[in-house]
Formats: sequence, structure tokens, C-alpha cells
Amino acid sequence: MIILYLLLAASVVGLIGSATCVRVVKQFERGVVFRFGRVRPAIRQPGLALLVPIADRLQKVNMQIITMPVPAQDGITRDNVTVRVDAVVYFNVIDPVRAAVDVEDYVSAIGQVAQTSLRSIIGKSELDDLLSNRERLNQGMELMIDSPALDWGVHIERVEIKDVALPETMKRSMSRQAEAERERRARIITADGELQASEKLGQAAEVMTEHPAALQLRLLQTVVEVAAEKNSTLVLPFPVELLRFLERSTPPEPAKATDTTRATTTDIPHLREIERSQRNGQATLDSLTASSAVPAEQATATVPETAGSAQPQWGGLPTGCADPAWQP
Repeated sequence: MIILYLLLAASVVGLIGSATCVRVVKQFERGVVFRFGRVRPAIRQPGLALLVPIADRLQKVNMQIITMPVPAQDGITRDNVTVRVDAVVYFNVIDPVRAAVDVEDYVSAIGQVAQTSLRSIIGKSELDDLLSNRERLNQGMELMIDSPALDWGVHIERVEIKDVALPETMKRSMSRQAEAERERRARIITADGELQASEKLGQAAEVMTEHPAALQLRLLQTVVEVAAEKNSTLVLPFPVELLRFLERSTPPEPAKATDTTRATTTDIPHLREIERSQRNGQATLDSLTASSAVPAEQATATVPETAGSAQPQWGGLPTGCADPAWQP
């Protein structure tokens, strides 16, 4: 009976010893063996790892890429702007022995170096670089973190600046700046368009000067465009150039017709004066005779001054008779 108990105890001890001597290393891990506290140069690959009981101790090191966010850091840029910047770091272990021996906690160490490097990048850069030239800043920060990390058996894959938080006053100032820049570009584009349009209009004016009929065709085209809108009122522009064109196209009139017209126009005031005198009862033979040969002023002067004045009546004589002995 005692022998049975001894065999059972020995089997239990053997099972426990075998459990401690056989370890499993996963595919993304590497095993570092410490024998009596001294690290073994041979790294245990994925699979079963046999250890010497009591003498060996296995430490597993993760070889995967680790994503570690860097807490947001407040800083002042080179152009004296207060910003708040956060980033993210991607790294992995390339030397398990160094990562297990040279540094106590390589993840925490990388995090502290990333924070200090981010503060240094903020102080050395300007605001425009943080907003628009992040690739160069990412590369600079990656080099700053990778220098001490190589001594720990860690490789920095990449560093990315995630966000840049600005004060509200700075955001409003940048908005006004962007609006002013857009307004400047719009004015330049408009002025450039006006310049090109004026050049084309000048070329069109030269063509119309050489070919006057083109101006009339353009006028008709404008009328068609206006009439297509179905407006009740049609405003027709009449350029002076068209009048000049029509004047040049009209043949001159004969010289005789011109002289006759001038003579008729000159006699019109004399005829009007004769008619006015007849209405007032002041027309005399001298005035009728003088109207055809002398101007209107001289014809009017030949009329007696008493012709139109009121004469007294003697014995029923008609008004205007100077002889009282005259009988009808």
C-alpha cells in the first residue's frame, strides 16, 4: 500500500515537472530563455519549447506591430500660436533579447519618447507646416523616436499626426484670411476675363470697320435674341455707325433741287407776313408788290402807320375813309 502511494506521488511530480518543462510558443511570439538568470542566445521559435526543469524560465515577446496613440500635447509653435496636437505610433520588436533585457517595459518607453518628440516637433515647426506639411513632420518625428528605440530592439514603422486643435480666435482669423484670398483670386480672374473680352471686342470692331454690313447683321441678331424672350416691349439700339453707313450709301441730290428748296424756304416768311396783313385788313398794293422783291421787314415798313388805326366816322361813312365828302 505504501508502495502504491509512492508511485502515485512520483507520477504526479512527473506530470508537474513535464508541464513546467514543455511550453508552447505562438506564431507571432518568440521565446527568450533564462537559465539560472542568464539569457540564452538561442531564441525559441514558434511551437513546443522544452525547458530544463527548475533551471530554465521562458519569457515570450510579442513580435506584432503595436499601435499606440500618443496623448494630445499642448505646445507653442515657432510663430507663437498655441496648439494641441495628438499622434499615433506604429512599432514592432525586431530583437526579442534586447527588448527583454535592455529595457524594463519597451511599450511604456516608446510612449514617453513619442510624447517628448511630439512636443519638440511642435516647438520647431510653424502653424502652416502643422496644417499642410505633415509628411515632413511625420518623417522627422519618426527619426526622433527611432534613434533610441533601435537600442531597445524596437523598430518604428511609422508616425502619424492625427489632429491639430486650434483656438477659436485663430480659426476665425484663418477663415477671414481664406475668404480674403478667395476674393482676391475672384477679382483677378474677373479682371483677366474683362481684358480678354476687350481684346476680342477690339478685334470684332476692326472687322466691322472693314465690313460695315457686319454691324447691321449684328444688330439683326440682337433683335432676334431680344424677341426670343417674348417681351411686350422691344428696345432697339440704333448705333451711330449705322447712320453713317446709310449716309454714305445714299446718293447725293442734284444741285438745282437744292437751290429751289432754299428759295422756297426763303420766301416762306414773306408769304406768312402777307397772309397776316390780309387778316388784319392792312394789306395794300404797295405791300403786295414789295413782298415779292424786298424782305419781310421792308414790306412791313411800306404799310401806312394809320392803316390799322381806328378812324372816326362822319355821316355814316365807313371806318377808314379819310374824305368826308365821299359818298358810296
